[in-house]
Amino acid sequence: MLDQHRALIYTMIIVSAADSDMPDAELTIIGDIVGHLPVFRDFDRRELPRVLNDCTNLISREDGLEQTLKTIRAALRAKLRETAYAIACDLVAVDGEATQEELRVLELIRHRLNIDRLIAAAIERGARARFQKL
Repeated sequence: MLDQHRALIYTMIIVSAADSDMPDAELTIIGDIVGHLPVFRDFDRRELPRVLNDCTNLISREDGLEQTLKTIRAALRAKLRETAYAIACDLVAVDGEATQEELRVLELIRHRLNIDRLIAAAIERGARARFQKL
């Protein structure tokens, strides 16, 4: 069973890996999010490479995405599910353009974590606004 921190990080990783590519910009954002959000205050950032590796191994298994989503849902308390969706949206927004694969994974996350559609729309719009470029 994952702890809360790892479940949040797994959520970011599955979005980043959705299009079979984990660009440096997205890995940097994952590190920034872990380093700056209050929810990660008690997380040891030196564990991040191991968490990335563990999640990548889980995803690569047969039915890995579904198993990863189940693991995330089981580990997250209800109050952190919107946080998980928000940081997933931040990763999609970081490069300014969402791929179909990323949008599909966001939809899966939203459904598995039971995020209300209106709340999800607000979270998505906030992410888009935060990462808007001139």
